[in-house]
Amino acid sequence: MTTESSRTAVHPRREHLRRYVTWITDACRDPGTHNALRAGVGRDLDHVRPMHRIVAPWLPRHRHVSETEERAFYLVASMIADRPRYTFTTEDEAEEEATPASAAADGPIAASAREGEDTQLERWGRSLGHCLAQAVVESPGREREMRDSTAEARLHLLTRQSAAGLHRHLPATVRYLRQTGIDVDWVRLMEDLIAWPAFSGRISRRWLQDYYCETNRSRNEKTDQEDQDDLLNPGPDNTP
Repeated sequence: MTTESSRTAVHPRREHLRRYVTWITDACRDPGTHNALRAGVGRDLDHVRPMHRIVAPWLPRHRHVSETEERAFYLVASMIADRPRYTFTTEDEAEEEATPASAAADGPIAASAREGEDTQLERWGRSLGHCLAQAVVESPGREREMRDSTAEARLHLLTRQSAAGLHRHLPATVRYLRQTGIDVDWVRLMEDLIAWPAFSGRISRRWLQDYYCETNRSRNEKTDQEDQDDLLNPGPDNTP
């Protein structure tokens, strides 16, 4: 059973990971830092010497840190850096200027239906399954079918991996998401990577559930919208 003390203990770690991700992202504007981190993609901890000066100060010092947790810090830092340096300025500025879409734009029913989901996302973040689903549902027409097949295959591949295999395959999936314009929830991913050896089954289940729930919701909304359009704009065959 989860106790109150164990729940509150999670929050300082999540805040530490959030600050770490923010700092790494900002630090990537520096050419030397960016190159050092980006060179670590796909490498194990014994072959990423330039990364230590950047990552090591962020490792928890008040307790023993497992190699799995260390690898999560290094892997995420390298994947954050795995894009051109100029994008860290342009994309960050675009995010600051962008305003979130209003839930009311989807109508009161859709907004109400998503209220609970939005609360969960705010509390726990977007799992990798949810991010892959976004790559599918935000794509147009026939491209959506192709992305659905690709994203689903990638997700099933990842959920079958050991911790070492997950670290090996994740960079390619992150690049795929980046190409589709979807950002990874790095904090949520770090938490899952750290917990993977002990809870891979539970995490895999959540990734898969999030993926299928999100893609199914999108299909239902698309069908409902098409039905509504047919009622509002009947074709010649449906004209009374």
